[in-house]
Amino acid sequence: MELDGEYPESLRDEFNIPTFKSMGLSSDDKPVTYLCGNSLGLMPKSTRNSINAELDAWSDCAVESHFKHPEEARGKVPWVSIDLPILPLLAPIVGAQENEVAVMNSLTANLNSLLITFYKPTEKRFKILFEKGSFPSDYYAFYNQCKIHGISEPENVFIQIEPREGETYIRTQDILDTIEVNQDELALVCLSGVQYYTGQYFDIGRITSFAHQFPDILVGWDLAHAVGNVPLQLHDWGVDFACWCSYKYLNAGPGGIGGLFVHSKHTKPDPAKESLPRLAGWWGNDPAKRFQMLEVFEPIPGALGFRQSNPSVIDTVALRSSLELFAKFNGINEVRKRSLLLTNYMTELLEASKYYKHPLRIEKLPCFFTILTPTSTDEEHGAQLSLYFDSDTGKEDIMPKVFQYLHDHGVIGDARRPNVIRLAPAPLYNTFSDVYIAVNALNEAMDKL
Repeated sequence: MELDGEYPESLRDEFNIPTFKSMGLSSDDKPVTYLCGNSLGLMPKSTRNSINAELDAWSDCAVESHFKHPEEARGKVPWVSIDLPILPLLAPIVGAQENEVAVMNSLTANLNSLLITFYKPTEKRFKILFEKGSFPSDYYAFYNQCKIHGISEPENVFIQIEPREGETYIRTQDILDTIEVNQDELALVCLSGVQYYTGQYFDIGRITSFAHQFPDILVGWDLAHAVGNVPLQLHDWGVDFACWCSYKYLNAGPGGIGGLFVHSKHTKPDPAKESLPRLAGWWGNDPAKRFQMLEVFEPIPGALGFRQSNPSVIDTVALRSSLELFAKFNGINEVRKRSLLLTNYMTELLEASKYYKHPLRIEKLPCFFTILTPTSTDEEHGAQLSLYFDSDTGKEDIMPKVFQYLHDHGVIGDARRPNVIRLAPAPLYNTFSDVYIAVNALNEAMDKL
């Protein structure tokens, strides 16, 4: 395709692309059109060697690999420090200082850990603001944190903001107005950086800055769909804390290790104050004293002091192999440039479809789709577009039929029942041809309805 010749900056050859044959769709070795990096990123080719090197170390030297890796001369890291080389690769992706990030646990485990530290309800200030329709795991975390604090009816604590009637995403001004109205009772604002269902990219900097005008309101972010997708400036924005997973746009593999951010303003050593209370473990303790087994907790300054246990070696090196590709691509800002080209091209093709129903289009259609994701400006979305399928004539089950057709024809997205298909061109490995093939297949599916 002409656009692929004009913008060839993909690292596609660095990834394993599933084929029709490998996915059991046909005997053809042709690669499928994979637009599901928002759910699980593809595997970098280097990941297999990275993992195998650690399996070999386990096989050859077992426990001694913790302190002396058998391939240390070739750049391999002893397991006791396995996560440390990741920090300089990860910090620029989230816009943090190296001492503000840590690789550990999983997304929801990290969210719960951070809430233990930063959600401190009082009699007057106890409410939590987050979006209606947030990922259920976040809701469960907020709900049970309230229970931990003895709040018998957590629903009375929650302020859940949602789009206005007839709209598909939340206006930033509505978030700011809600913060202001509830300023005396609000303890915590904790939204998604990119909303998993609609694909809306929230104005993290503006929302954080506005909330911090009011004393004692803390601001955290779930960045599961934002990290590796959009540029972030967590330190400069003054975000108090954030957490994320690494198996989506960061391509670290299914169930890959998570990460967290704690702003340095909360962790600077102050002799007059005790360290922040937290879920603690020996891997967050002073590494010089870690193996002395002392009954004194002296946390590492910064985010590393929030670690509890030694991280999975396999998961950690898998993440590193992907982050090295981000560096090879010259960083998240270059990734974002290509991402916007791909997603905006997909938007253009979708809006040109005879099945696309613009909000101002009034004629009745037997089947149609709309785009839930805000696309009027680049600042409102990441890579993902969420397509909502419906009918003006009572036709049912449109989305499952379209989704099945796409899958059978090698276009891999994901479904959110009852009516949404999410498609996300990942700039490290997707092409303009992928986008064209996907939209063409979608139109064919609608033709058959």
